[in-house]
Amino acid sequence: MPREAPPMTNSTTLNAAQSGTFQIGGDLSVNRLGFGAMRVTGDGIWGEPADRSGALATLRRLPDLGVNFIDTADSYGPAVSEELIREALHPYDAVVIATKGGLTRTGPNVWIPVGRPEYLKQQAYISRRRLGVDVIDLWQLHRIDPKVPRDEQFGAIRELMDEGVIRHAGLSEVGVEEIEAARKVFPVATVQNLYNLVNRKSEDVVEYCARETIGFIPWFPLAAGSLAREGSVLSDVAGRVNASPSQVALAWVLRRSPVMLPIPGTGKVAHLEENVAAAALELSDEDFRTLDEVGQAEWAKESQQQA
Repeated sequence: MPREAPPMTNSTTLNAAQSGTFQIGGDLSVNRLGFGAMRVTGDGIWGEPADRSGALATLRRLPDLGVNFIDTADSYGPAVSEELIREALHPYDAVVIATKGGLTRTGPNVWIPVGRPEYLKQQAYISRRRLGVDVIDLWQLHRIDPKVPRDEQFGAIRELMDEGVIRHAGLSEVGVEEIEAARKVFPVATVQNLYNLVNRKSEDVVEYCARETIGFIPWFPLAAGSLAREGSVLSDVAGRVNASPSQVALAWVLRRSPVMLPIPGTGKVAHLEENVAAAALELSDEDFRTLDEVGQAEWAKESQQQA
């Protein structure tokens, strides 16, 4: 079994600011370790959370821990995540709330892309009202809908920026070619793709974002696959630095690139504090390279099995 994280007894040492900062869109400064608000909803990302008071307590703990970048979406619940964020944190002061639109829901774990321009614009307007803001700091296209010409979807985002509904815009689950196509229509401030120690499908996107100073938001950043097992390289590193394997995996993601903005999510305060502790975790050059190599090998093996 993976080792448990050390107990978090001194909360004054926990601060996401230790992860460093990034300027989204060149002018919106956030601490790099953020929070994903998908898990404050019910099972299947559907409905109210089983522990509503716990979810609200987790959200209210974020500013105390220096977490000032929160990622959500209109489809989380749907609507539930945005509503809880407003209840817990409005007015937001220095906290940046990023949301997404473009997926509809008909039940637990069901996600259907809808990219019609009028729908995307409607959802952004609704998110703005639901969150209680004049302008959404960062709005991201949750998926490019293959049934709708992508330039029409990009055009809707441009209109939302021109109308003052959103300040910055991003994309989710895209490749380099799609980012470049979008950038012909609007400035792409962030890209949110699946990425972690053992899933390297988006390596070329990470490199592109680093070159272009585009924020890269890796979702599912704690995953470590079989590397989390006892006796693995990851487990050995975790033992040396007195951390859990998931904390080490998160520290690796943070070090991978200065444009990396990981958003681990949870509905529990203790788990949140464990994640934030990774901001102060310093990996040696050797440990970083070794983890990179075993992560790449794990991804290559997984890719072969999927082929």
